[in-house]
Amino acid sequence: MGQRQTGAIAAGHALSAAAAAEILEDGGNAFDAVIAALAAACVCEPVLASPAGGGFLMARDGAGGTTRLIDFFLHTPARKQPPEQLEFYRVDVDFGPARQAFHIGHGAAAVPGLVPGLLDIHARFAVLPLARLLEPAIRCARDGIAVTAFQAFLGAVVEPILTATEDARAVFAPGGRLIAEGEQLTNPQLGEFFAGLGAEGEPFYRSVMDRHVTGDAAGRGHLQTGDIAAYQVVHRQPLAIARRGAEILLNPPPSSGGAMIARAFHELGEAAGPGVYADALARADAARRRAAGDPDRLLADIGMSTGAELPGGTVSRGTTHVSIIDGAGNAASATVSNGEGNGHMVSGLGFMMNNVLGEEDLNPRGFHQWRPGRRLSSMMAPALVEFKDGALAAVGSGGSNRIRSAMFQAIARLTGGEMPDQVVAATRVHVEGRHLDFEDLFGDQVRQTLTGRFADHRAWPERNLFFGGVHCARRDAGGVFSGAGDGRRGGGYLAVT
Repeated sequence: MGQRQTGAIAAGHALSAAAAAEILEDGGNAFDAVIAALAAACVCEPVLASPAGGGFLMARDGAGGTTRLIDFFLHTPARKQPPEQLEFYRVDVDFGPARQAFHIGHGAAAVPGLVPGLLDIHARFAVLPLARLLEPAIRCARDGIAVTAFQAFLGAVVEPILTATEDARAVFAPGGRLIAEGEQLTNPQLGEFFAGLGAEGEPFYRSVMDRHVTGDAAGRGHLQTGDIAAYQVVHRQPLAIARRGAEILLNPPPSSGGAMIARAFHELGEAAGPGVYADALARADAARRRAAGDPDRLLADIGMSTGAELPGGTVSRGTTHVSIIDGAGNAASATVSNGEGNGHMVSGLGFMMNNVLGEEDLNPRGFHQWRPGRRLSSMMAPALVEFKDGALAAVGSGGSNRIRSAMFQAIARLTGGEMPDQVVAATRVHVEGRHLDFEDLFGDQVRQTLTGRFADHRAWPERNLFFGGVHCARRDAGGVFSGAGDGRRGGGYLAVT
């Protein structure tokens, strides 16, 4: 449709990256491409991404060099319904060595923002028609995709959610069992949803969500039609810090991930290496606990307060990421989540509502204690790094609470001169409380240093999805692209040249 655009794409699924590449080849920019990639992720990564989820985009305008954080994350409903009226129940999921309790049902759903976010990004930044950007996702949904090993693993983990209702079983377990690795997942209803969205835009989305809220979910959840109508995408000034001559642009409060990364860099100074990374993460985590989880308070005592309001609570689970840079210097770093899903498909259209109000992290004093009408906080931390020589990197990660440690280490390595493939492959550590987790691939000296500093530790024998999935795209000062998708979480990388 237009002149072919060049670019670099790193994403959580090869088909999400391929959707973005197709759009760049058709003349779209990085923002067109990220819309296509996120829509495709809803088909290819359905446990992590859904039109009924939400997320964040760090967006750099190549022409003006300005960057903004676009917040289309989930929002708490305006009113709480009596707990005894809610459909809200526990399911236990199997992680292999451990089991974890999740809560699902209509009462676990917050106000979604992903579709309003995509529409906002399209209206402000895109150059191709929305219908064209959704074509790759529609094709994947109608024709089917082969389930990857990583997606099959995630599906098995949350099987009680994917099989909770008849509509969900029809998509994810049509033969009476979950679709296995290598088998075809088809979802023509989701294809029809994206086709309708491409043709009609916001009115179509609003009607779909209103039917769900007043139909199947009526009286069994917190959401009302007014919540859908009142949802607003918010543009924020990024949280900016400097390291080794580079400017790092992070997700600001009321979200937590960027603040945690900024605090870890404050604790690190100019040092580098696994031992000092672990120490900095430990000190940042201690500061988070002293701040009672308030991200602005975490920054205030190092002189970086943003004045952001206290969020409605913090959500930490179920994320995927896309990083894109095009030849014009536009950059899109987007992280999205659906929690794990609440078990209910929306209006027969092939996608599941979120379950973020069922997260224990959001409800430390007991369920249904969240603040009404507030933007939720998240550990999600899409970022950009602008280097003093003119190079640019887009980077982000999935990984729940480990996002902050994965991103901190990735950015430290990027600003230390490492390339994306080195950054993504590097062995990682994570500290929470005084407990250290580490991938046990360091040499003996580093291992001894780590275990000597953290008596409470766990060594993982391989690179593991526990430590996040960093997807990084880079464009150097001469316009040469590089990047890497994290194999820990099934990531892929493509360049369009």
